[in-house]
Amino acid sequence: MNKKISLLVPMYNEADVIDQFFEEVLPILEQIEPEWEVVCVNDGSKDRTLELLWKWHEQDTRIKVINLSRNFGKERAMIAALDLASGDAVIPIDADLQDPPELIPRMVALWDEGFDVVNAVRSSRNSDSPIKRTTARLFYRIFNYLSDREIPSDAGDYRLLSRRVCDVLRSMRETHRFMKGLATWAGFPTTSLHFERKPRCGGTTKWNYWRLWNYALEGIISFSTVPLKMASYLGLFTATMSFFYAAFLVARTLIFGEPVKGYPSMMAAILFIGGVQLIFIGIIGEYIARIHDEVKGRPIYVIDSTRGFEDLAEQPRQTT
Repeated sequence: MNKKISLLVPMYNEADVIDQFFEEVLPILEQIEPEWEVVCVNDGSKDRTLELLWKWHEQDTRIKVINLSRNFGKERAMIAALDLASGDAVIPIDADLQDPPELIPRMVALWDEGFDVVNAVRSSRNSDSPIKRTTARLFYRIFNYLSDREIPSDAGDYRLLSRRVCDVLRSMRETHRFMKGLATWAGFPTTSLHFERKPRCGGTTKWNYWRLWNYALEGIISFSTVPLKMASYLGLFTATMSFFYAAFLVARTLIFGEPVKGYPSMMAAILFIGGVQLIFIGIIGEYIARIHDEVKGRPIYVIDSTRGFEDLAEQPRQTT
């Protein structure tokens, strides 16, 4: 039986790089033995991304297009591609060519050797700014310390996932998705390839520091309840220290007859405890907000139209 590879490409305002992406990727795909398809997801782009994807589909029907009804975000666009991909293994990749498509044949070779997950890991972050290098290093350390499942440092979404890993990921219908963690959570034999990341071939990144912060927060909350436990532990510690301090004040007053002083210190303690309470109320709120989103049961994404999927009606529809 012939195997098939599905390349998954979420796109948002990538008109500047689409032509170069296909010109570089398609010759590499032609070199591999398995059959292949490229599943592109237009995630509510406002430029000519969809128009160019239609054009490339007309040139090669193995390039398939999913057009979402609006911008749902990269993680949800990825699960849309995963749901409709027909390959025995999938490889998510960004359209900006920072992750070298030259790794695809090596990924396929390792898959043939029996690995279900082949991670592409950056050899270094020399191309990043010092702030980004530091924050990325901190994120991986904090995540792996808090979570019961470690993710490989400096590994992005670029990886090969076998069919049985894909089946596990498809079964997870979470609204808030952290694909790096989900792929690791599934388990199965895993290996890694190292590479040097290249500059974007065009366009601009959609990931500013605010979005990266929210993405990091999403990952930690999705895979750890330690922040909630910290609230309990810190509350217990603060209450214990307050009890001993109160006992000290009472004893000092009884022995030395001094009135209870210290309005400034009392206000500092009140403000400190109040601040800690607000912080952990916020943490609890983050968890509750995610529970709220999950129980509503809304679709993860909504498809406006598709091309290249013969078994799907070429009309607006929604998918949960």
